[in-house]
Amino acid sequence: MQTQQRILNAARELIHSRSYADVGVALICDRAQVKKGSFYHFYPSKQELTLAVLDTYFVDMKEQLLDNAFKNDIPPLARLKRMAQMAYEFQKELQKQTGHVLGCPFGNIATELSTQDETIRKKVEHIFTKLQSGIKQVLVQAQEDECIEPFNTEATAEAMLAYFEGIVLLAKTRNDPEIIKQLLPAIADIRII
Repeated sequence: MQTQQRILNAARELIHSRSYADVGVALICDRAQVKKGSFYHFYPSKQELTLAVLDTYFVDMKEQLLDNAFKNDIPPLARLKRMAQMAYEFQKELQKQTGHVLGCPFGNIATELSTQDETIRKKVEHIFTKLQSGIKQVLVQAQEDECIEPFNTEATAEAMLAYFEGIVLLAKTRNDPEIIKQLLPAIADIRII
């Protein structure tokens, strides 16, 4: 594996399982088995590395969760419930591996850094906007295909994203992925008129 990829992988794992503040460059270098000079060759700062980590988290989430959950093989609102089930399975597997529900990497970083680092806050906001847009597309299709009463798809998508993040945060706080299984399927019932 290339040096840059080892650094990125180490940072992803450490930041998600611990926190941004708890993970320093030395720890990342140790985990990646590289010298600090190699780190700074690829990433001028921990902030730059974190921005790259957020980008890779989004690519993985899109490929592994959203693209699979939102496939057109079932009705649109059922896709939201499938997303909830997949989120549950992902957090349950992480808990099995680490002993902890790790939560959403975007929500974790947003909670920790939004008041401290404007560049990272804007990156997370951009990612949340993309996630909201994906949900909105499902809602638009639901209105078209399922003959449901009209509602505000933009506001509903935003409310669904907030609900998703809140449920995952609650599961992390209680270290209990079953909260996701129990509560998150109700995401498909949210409507903002």
